[in-house]
Amino acid sequence: MSAPSRPSFVLHDHRKPQPHFDLRLEADGVLRSWAVPKGLPTDPRRDRLAVPVDDHELDHLTYEDDEKTIADIGWWEDEGSNDKRLLFTLHGRDGSVRYALIDTGSDWLLHRTKDQPGH
Repeated sequence: MSAPSRPSFVLHDHRKPQPHFDLRLEADGVLRSWAVPKGLPTDPRRDRLAVPVDDHELDHLTYEDDEKTIADIGWWEDEGSNDKRLLFTLHGRDGSVRYALIDTGSDWLLHRTKDQPGH
């Protein structure tokens, strides 16, 4: 019996129409996606705007072109989500980082948690 597959994520560095990042999390057969204008937060005291955008097909995981490159890729782990908040750890090329995506009612905030894996 094989182990269940882990859901993938990709962080695209997107140059057009204006520079931003796209965070895409595999869920329910698609990539749920958010545009993050200033990239993933590096400090728990500084949340970042995350604007939900249309879901993408799974083949977009490895998609690159002249305007879009892969900044990070790996798998993600749900750490306890509900309707208003996704709490998850990204396991990427350079390690693991825990974030929360918080639904504000209009957009979302991307928050780097104080409690990080391995600490």
